[in-house]
Amino acid sequence: MTKIKTLADLRKIKEEVQSKIKLRENSDHPEQVVQVKVGMATCGIASGAKETMKYFVDELEQQAIDAVVTQTGCMGYCYAEPTVEITLPGKEPVVFGYVNKDKAEEIIDVYIKRGALIDGIIPLAFRTIDD
Repeated sequence: MTKIKTLADLRKIKEEVQSKIKLRENSDHPEQVVQVKVGMATCGIASGAKETMKYFVDELEQQAIDAVVTQTGCMGYCYAEPTVEITLPGKEPVVFGYVNKDKAEEIIDVYIKRGALIDGIIPLAFRTIDD
């Protein structure tokens, strides 16, 4: 972490932190913006969900995409962690599996920006062998 030497340094850090908080808790009406929910149960964290979430927060902020990024518990797809649920305004949620940095970049560029489907979606009708 950089050392704070002036009041301007402190203000800059404050603005950066507030910007990231805004992205995570954006809007009184989250249904009007892109919603990104990252599965952060133990299996998700062990598979890299913290890095995935950080990438979404940083990249959506950098690209000025109006979004809410939050964490959620287990989605039930432990085999496909890290999992991310994306809800575009007015659309049904879509869950993506095996979301690393490269997949997150593809999700932002293709699905969030253009609305085009990509590989990696976990189907709603998915059942495990135990079902």
